[in-house]
Amino acid sequence: MRWLKLILIFAAGSAFGAGDGEKMYNDLREKDALYRDVEWQDYVTEIGERLLAASPDAGKNYTFVVVDSSSVNAAATQDGYIFIHRGIIAHCRSEDELAGIIGHEIGHVVGRHTKRAKGLNRLGGLLGWIGVIGTSSWGMKDLGDTLTATAVSREAREYELEADAFGAEFLARAGYDPLAMINVIYVLKEHELFAKSVSNRPSVYHGLFGTHPRNDKRLHDVVGEAVPLAGFETRPPERDFWDMLNGLTFGDEAATGLVQGSTYYHSGLRIVVRFPEGWDLGNTASEVFGRDISGASDASITVQRQKPAAKGQTPEGYIRETLKRDDIENGQAIDINGYAAYVADVTILAGDSQGRKMAVVFKDGAVYLFKGELGPVGDPARFERDFNETLASFRAMTASDLDAANRQRIQVVMAGPSDTYAALAQKSSLKSFPEETLRVINGHYPRGEPRAGDNIKLVR
Repeated sequence: MRWLKLILIFAAGSAFGAGDGEKMYNDLREKDALYRDVEWQDYVTEIGERLLAASPDAGKNYTFVVVDSSSVNAAATQDGYIFIHRGIIAHCRSEDELAGIIGHEIGHVVGRHTKRAKGLNRLGGLLGWIGVIGTSSWGMKDLGDTLTATAVSREAREYELEADAFGAEFLARAGYDPLAMINVIYVLKEHELFAKSVSNRPSVYHGLFGTHPRNDKRLHDVVGEAVPLAGFETRPPERDFWDMLNGLTFGDEAATGLVQGSTYYHSGLRIVVRFPEGWDLGNTASEVFGRDISGASDASITVQRQKPAAKGQTPEGYIRETLKRDDIENGQAIDINGYAAYVADVTILAGDSQGRKMAVVFKDGAVYLFKGELGPVGDPARFERDFNETLASFRAMTASDLDAANRQRIQVVMAGPSDTYAALAQKSSLKSFPEETLRVINGHYPRGEPRAGDNIKLVR
């Protein structure tokens, strides 16, 4: 069983219904899932307000938000909330391109695409969002494994094209290059090709183009109509885009579980567990396990995610009914950092074990099983204390935890004459497909190389 497998119904670049944005925003704040860099929140708002002033919705109240997610995605709601994931920012190469993404999302709102889709797109998107928030499953590596039926329909394609047309118009009127709309879609298409061919993952955003966007005549036509609207001189950018990019959090090292010292982080499940100091920790796709390697004992503790509980079931009921355990004793219902739990001793019927413990914790619709055992070596009282303290450490992940777990940052450098992505990848902290990833985020996928004198993004 995998720790995380999200099957979400989330329409890429879609607009949700009236009132949904406020709910989503509040859920994000409650889950501490907003990107904590105030400068980036302000920067995206500045770009958004500049585009909004050039749109038919000028003067209306919009909220622009950066989500702390490595997913290459963005979304809009009909009540004027625009959500930009930091993962999509990392793929942009200029303020104009970032403005293209924001303008596209404003275009969904201006186009009233939710109402015109007769609620289907909104329903699918809202279900997907609730699926993420309800389970605290922000493992964006798997986000968007599936899309709504409308996201591959002709109707949805029309909405995407119309949002691109609106976005290009807003870019031109706001003093940006309207052709940046095509440029950023091109970069995102390259990400889609990379995700499918190299890392075997589906793309989420702008996956509607069956052909390459550079060869998509209708896209060029709708964007081209905005070119005459551009002034003779473009307005200066709001900020230095490359300076802002320097230090942006990249990826999600803890998406499927990460051990640092005695602490286990899982940003997909939004959980943190701390094991006894000095223990050896390891994790697989289905569990995290720790054991005492000091020689003072042979104690071990494992944590596993289990299938969901039945409706109305208690943690005790889960152990007895779902796990069918009839060997527990001295059990008690407890609260673990706001989550219902049940902890008990396990009857030892055979073997040389000195003690066994079991606990179940319910968190946001998920069930976590703690199991502990002390063999013939060690102090039972110490084992009891270690198990209880590990159980008590179980909590929801915070933004501070994400900062601690996800240490990778974008570093902007100027390319030298002899630089290649193969050579730069050897200096990168990227563990999977480093060369290909650097090409993708710099717009040079699949075979391009850095050009001397250009700014390029590294990940360290």
